[in-house]
Amino acid sequence: MNTKVSGQRLDIRGICVEVVRKTIKNLHLGVYPPSGRVRVAAPLWLDDDAVRLAVLSRWGWICRKRAEFAQQDRQSQREFTTGESHYFQGQRYRLDVIERDGPPAVRLLNKAKMALCVRPGTDRDAREAILARWYRRQLCAQLPDLCAKWAGKVGVTVNEVRIKKMKTLWGSCNIEAKRIWLNLELAKKPTLCLEYVLVHEMVHLLERRHNERFRKLMDQFMPQWRVHRDELNQQPLAHQEWTY
Repeated sequence: MNTKVSGQRLDIRGICVEVVRKTIKNLHLGVYPPSGRVRVAAPLWLDDDAVRLAVLSRWGWICRKRAEFAQQDRQSQREFTTGESHYFQGQRYRLDVIERDGPPAVRLLNKAKMALCVRPGTDRDAREAILARWYRRQLCAQLPDLCAKWAGKVGVTVNEVRIKKMKTLWGSCNIEAKRIWLNLELAKKPTLCLEYVLVHEMVHLLERRHNERFRKLMDQFMPQWRVHRDELNQQPLAHQEWTY
């Protein structure tokens, strides 16, 4: 496992850059929504001046990414009340909260309306939890067929796929255990975006790093992966949701 050193912050041309040093060979630079946060993972031996030079060498790209995120649609904090917009498989739905006696439920009434049925007096956090459980069930229902389809194409064995809420990643994998984790938020995204993340993690079972071999494998198994990646990152952003 990588040894991680507590992070520091460098001010570079008025932008606060988060720097985390690890036992890695190469520097990795990322720009993340919703606010265009800039983060650098740097080798332990690399000093601050070298990090600054590396960041400045990618300055044009950093500014373009920050500008893209500034223009990107994003959702405000959800209150789970009637009239709000909520997403499922890339489609926007108007939420209709229905108070009634009986077990809570979520139903798609048509292509534009989602019903959230709750007992009278159910508070905001409980409504959020009900909808999150529904999203989890929908995602779980999709995964067996998708895993069988893509594991066969990629030629890997996946022992387990789990779902959890993640703040900074769409997915991750444990290579030794052959276990893949997917972000619960993917239930809101188009199915092709979900497939892209799943394939991305499966390819990591063949190649750990985001290097040229990784990209060639992605090209081989999913030639349009860049299109799906861009669509995923252009979807409306939820509160505290990052990029992939």
